[in-house]
Amino acid sequence: MTDIAFSTQPLSPAMLANLAQLGYVRMTPIQAASLPLALAGRDVIGEAQTGSGKTAAFSLALLHRLRADLAAVQALVLAPTRELAEQVTQEIRRLARAADNVKVLSLCGGSPFKPQAESLGHGAHVVVGTPGRLLDHLERGTLDLAALNTLVLDEADRMLDMGFIDDIQAIARRAPARRQTLLFSATFPDGVQDIARKFMRDPQTVKVAGATRAAASTIRQIAYEVGEDQRLDAVPRLLRAFRPESTLAFCNTKQQCRDLQAVLAAQGLVALALHGDLEQRERDQVLIQFANRSVSVLVATDVAARGLDIANLACVINVDISADVEQHVHRIGRTGRAGAPGLALSLASLDEMGRIGRIEQLQGEPFTWAPLDGLQDAPGGPLLPAMDTLQILGGRKEKIRPGDILGALTGEAGFAAAQIGKINVTDFHSYVAVEWGIAREAVRRLSAGKLKGRKVKVRRVGDLE
Repeated sequence: MTDIAFSTQPLSPAMLANLAQLGYVRMTPIQAASLPLALAGRDVIGEAQTGSGKTAAFSLALLHRLRADLAAVQALVLAPTRELAEQVTQEIRRLARAADNVKVLSLCGGSPFKPQAESLGHGAHVVVGTPGRLLDHLERGTLDLAALNTLVLDEADRMLDMGFIDDIQAIARRAPARRQTLLFSATFPDGVQDIARKFMRDPQTVKVAGATRAAASTIRQIAYEVGEDQRLDAVPRLLRAFRPESTLAFCNTKQQCRDLQAVLAAQGLVALALHGDLEQRERDQVLIQFANRSVSVLVATDVAARGLDIANLACVINVDISADVEQHVHRIGRTGRAGAPGLALSLASLDEMGRIGRIEQLQGEPFTWAPLDGLQDAPGGPLLPAMDTLQILGGRKEKIRPGDILGALTGEAGFAAAQIGKINVTDFHSYVAVEWGIAREAVRRLSAGKLKGRKVKVRRVGDLE
């Protein structure tokens, strides 16, 4: 965090009041470097890691130029994954509360096309989405960029890694030439530089010096040397020794994810895997359960975890060492957010020591090494999640809101508000986190009662086939 306040920027009094209410007082380094340029209308290239505050930086810039009285798409944000797009959408909506009737839409693959087209037909000011689905809307004529004044490319390097280069270029060509373009990326491979040269006007590059080292220095990193035959069995030993409430374990392959999930499940740990073979519905349910703290361990590949931003993540385990030095920093940067203590544990074979050396060189400090045989189980019972997740058949299409679900659980069902966690309402289903020990009783009471005056079907997500 810097000593520079948001109040030093030419933002409206209503926006500044909303920022203060949201707890945004002083700017992060990337905000302090990029926001003044963006507010002045300059094209900006920002080097920013996940969790650095870049979303607020570009959101404030695009909202500053927005005319709420003009019912047309004036800002377009491209993101690599549906999860990141949803997070960006929610952040823009929070920041847009200072203005009247600003409509923000999320357009991503994996969701039905027709409802999205209908929503666009009713008008939108800001659109956030994944490149493939956005291009689909442009080609079908359901998305009109004639009034666009701000184009944002978020996590541009990841979009290129996922093969979106052609889609990004096609979208940029359909946008008006006279616009502002803001590009944020953790690294700058040739593809990102090509986009900047082709589609940006005299861009100003901002890079926060030492950001990588600073991020790493706030996280406790411990490495353990293992043989290949020890690697998977070492993970439950780490979990029993450190007992983190939530863990994201990274594997280099989909098969390694499946194998590790099986090992953890065999030892009674609640673990799910996230990889490219999952259908969108399965992926959504996995992410909801992990975000709800109803899964202790999420095992994922780097590709599957792109854009994943989980608050209060206690621990990251590198089951395999990434061949990409920058990717290691991305992985561990998901723990230790907002000044909270972070823990990153790495398992390395002799063949991976070269990778370890390159990571230490980038971070400017060595790993702390510890012997695997020195791990001792910490006291406590089984390592169970704090919460469980229920699925309710019914969502936004049935006019169900989070407050309705909370009211049903704390009213007729008789549970305390402190026993209820995060609530997610999608188009056709709703998900609610409840304390681990009350899940089955909560299913019984909700099923016996009514939600918005009618009976609903309720199940534990873990019971779904």
